[in-house]
Amino acid sequence: MNADRQRRMVKRVIGVAGTVLAVTLAVVSGASGAAGADGHELRPASGSAGAASARWSWPVSPPRITVAYRAPAHAYGPGHRGIDLASAVGADVRAPDDGVVAFAGVVVDRPLITIDHGDGLVSTMEPISAIVPVGTSVQRGEQVGTVATGGPTAPGEIHLGARRDDVYLNPLRLLGEVPRAVLLPCCEPAQQPG
Repeated sequence: MNADRQRRMVKRVIGVAGTVLAVTLAVVSGASGAAGADGHELRPASGSAGAASARWSWPVSPPRITVAYRAPAHAYGPGHRGIDLASAVGADVRAPDDGVVAFAGVVVDRPLITIDHGDGLVSTMEPISAIVPVGTSVQRGEQVGTVATGGPTAPGEIHLGARRDDVYLNPLRLLGEVPRAVLLPCCEPAQQPG
């Protein structure tokens, strides 16, 4: 096998491993009875203390992830800085945790709401028609708006983002523990020409 072919094969294996990791992250969460991107039920990792003590609750019910979190390579790189959840337009949207509404309005072409949860942690959900004004204290699970349309999120979906001190986080970590990824060997070592 020549060097170019080996490089292409390694790139393909790395691409497949990345895809498997992204799908795994999309399917894992801390909520029992929820459905993942492939329709499978989402359950907490067994034996996981983090799954049993998840801080946030799902903003829509039943939660079904349609687009997983994809961390950017650097602060300004491409990625998906949150998760998208399927929900009917007009459905109730609830606060993921206690906090104070920091923003409720339209940005460019979509309505959104941002909740300050303290300690530098904020959640943003869009497109959401907020029913609570800025400055309102909200409790975990309290309705804060309804699913609207607009922006890059498909109609009938909402985007849930999380930041701590202006650094984006995977919201699944706040909804329940994301298990550590384990990559398994997939191929025989390449034969060296004799």
